[in-house]
Amino acid sequence: MTFDYNFLVIGAGPGGIAAAKQAASYGVRVAVAEQEAIGGTCVNRGCIPKKFIVYAADIALQDQLAPSYGWSECQRRFDWSQFISKVHQQVEKRNQSYLQTFQKAGIELLRGHATLLDPHTIEINDRKITADKILVAVGGQPNKPDIPGSEFALTSREMFQLQQLPQKLAIVGGGYIGVEFASMMNAFGVEVTLMDTDELILDGFDNDLRSSVQEGLIQRGIQFLGKTTVKEIQKSDQRLHLTLSGDTEEAIAVDTILVATGRTPNTKNLGLENAGVELGKKGAIQVDEYNRTTQDHIFAVGDCISRVPLTPVARTEGEAVAKTAFGNKLQKVNYEYVSSAVFARPEAATVGMTEDEAREQYGDAVQCYRTAFEPLFYSMIERKEQAMMKLVVDSHTERVLGAHMVGEHAADIIQSLAVAIRKGITKEDLDATIGIHPTTGEEFLTLD
Repeated sequence: MTFDYNFLVIGAGPGGIAAAKQAASYGVRVAVAEQEAIGGTCVNRGCIPKKFIVYAADIALQDQLAPSYGWSECQRRFDWSQFISKVHQQVEKRNQSYLQTFQKAGIELLRGHATLLDPHTIEINDRKITADKILVAVGGQPNKPDIPGSEFALTSREMFQLQQLPQKLAIVGGGYIGVEFASMMNAFGVEVTLMDTDELILDGFDNDLRSSVQEGLIQRGIQFLGKTTVKEIQKSDQRLHLTLSGDTEEAIAVDTILVATGRTPNTKNLGLENAGVELGKKGAIQVDEYNRTTQDHIFAVGDCISRVPLTPVARTEGEAVAKTAFGNKLQKVNYEYVSSAVFARPEAATVGMTEDEAREQYGDAVQCYRTAFEPLFYSMIERKEQAMMKLVVDSHTERVLGAHMVGEHAADIIQSLAVAIRKGITKEDLDATIGIHPTTGEEFLTLD
């Protein structure tokens, strides 16, 4: 059978783009179907615009701390609407850059919603096309709780479209999205209330990291309500009233509500059932170790398979799929040491096993090394700030199983350390390494 394309990618996010570029390098005919802006969640309403907001928030925090370093106080005004307009311009530049990349690589962009009609046929805007191999890389979408008044709440998607900053913001959900927005908005002077169904934020991270970030947010003036969630939202007099349940039951009134209660695979209305592609828990596409679905020629990567929902992971999965499909080399992704970060203030980052995960596998052999200290920068400032570092070690082999950090440059430090941990570095190796003084990172080399 002759196909219109050798490879059709549904979704132009990081995973889809990486797969398309890799496949095109083998000289096959590639097309990408996308109904929204190129770049996916990360570029358009996630990592990239979020990091710009983090930078802007850091400038606000530096202004607050500058007098402690001898700078005279001055009154500056932050213009959110001007700033967010520039953010959108930067996003558009990246969209255009991807278009140029597609053109240069000979990748055809098909605009519109793609629906599978059978295992090899896809319909896009009433046009039927065929492909030998297909990749589904459609990402995920934010959840909204099924409660009265949920239509009045925003998700992370709408937060990047705010025309002005709220005075009071309630955030439902203490995952990394909720925590990062709490930190950013607090730096701009917004009164933030953050709530979570657990007593600690950042479920899934190491408990010492969780408690350190939580304490840092509270010190900055963010109100945290643990073991609490919203039961109902009502709107009156331009205010939103939240009825709470759990440890905190009194109602609160705010201008804006952000619901950050997780994400679900964006797999509805794709016609996957027409192609014999099976879904698993919560709508995630079921794949094997090579990212093949229940149809060997149809692959899936990224948030729609619910493995590790991170941009670099999706990109790596996409490249692996293209190599498997067209490079004559079966390739799978190693998820064992994937580093991740929470770009809040304080910043947090992690790689490898948490203490609980390590104890579950290694039992009493696990030994942890932990320190908490005041970074040099904050010794000149009235506000107290603690950095936290932790190593999880197998005492039988001295191998480092995990590293966790809260503090300035945590993401960069952990990312560099991840290479060594992946290669099997031991605690003895770290102890024997001479660090750079005075830096925060050197503390990882002197943990007792």
